[in-house]
Amino acid sequence: MNERDLDKKGRPEAKGAAKGAVAGGVAGGVAGGAAAGALAGGLTGPAGAAIGAAVGAVAGAVAGKRKADPVAEDAYWRDNYASRPYVQSGATYDDYSPAYRYGAESYDKYPGRQWDEVEPELGRNWGTARGRSSLEWDHAKHATRDAWHRIERALPGDADKDGR
Repeated sequence: MNERDLDKKGRPEAKGAAKGAVAGGVAGGVAGGAAAGALAGGLTGPAGAAIGAAVGAVAGAVAGKRKADPVAEDAYWRDNYASRPYVQSGATYDDYSPAYRYGAESYDKYPGRQWDEVEPELGRNWGTARGRSSLEWDHAKHATRDAWHRIERALPGDADKDGR
């Protein structure tokens, strides 16, 4: 990895796949929420449908924007894991894959919380999340944090209110 791949704080920068995955989640959330709101609003007439669609769109966008695309994330990390500074010599993607997945899923699981706040709990639960990974938490946490921050950077604004 080189300096072009880092953001202003030295973290790996989200590239097209993550931004596209999150944008797709937002669009899907808006569309789904609007449809659900319109259906619910349809019970009370055209005015209710319009109000229901607006409320549903907002709710759908909020719900939809937090989800990362696991296929896109897996592809990104498969292509980029070897360049990460924490990857141990001789390690394979299969060793790190559960940690990347854990980071992305954990970001969704703990909305509005910061990495440093949830890291101790993630460490306690790594034994269950690790699957076949040979990594102990002391090594896996770096990949987990990397994936967490990649998802965070792909979202619009400061989703977890940590100033990043």
